[in-house]
Amino acid sequence: MSKQRHASVWEAIEDTPAEVENLKLRSELMMALKKHIARTEMSQAQAAKLFGVTQPQVSDLMRGKINLFGIDALVNMAAAAGLHVEIRVRQAA
Repeated sequence: MSKQRHASVWEAIEDTPAEVENLKLRSELMMALKKHIARTEMSQAQAAKLFGVTQPQVSDLMRGKINLFGIDALVNMAAAAGLHVEIRVRQAA
């Protein structure tokens, strides 16, 4: 068994560069939302109401269930929370 080195964990678990980039973006958004909830000391029910989702969805967010969230939904949740989302595009290394 040979050991492969990957630049990120996402590259180790996904097959295409597009899937890797998608996971990176979703991960960043999820972490920002989790930090916002913690910083504001919101309950999951309060966060759900603010984000326009259900409490079980907030629970899934807090537990890092990345496969349950698309970029659009996460951007919408961030905007509802009053967070500003920026995107930067650069040439791949």
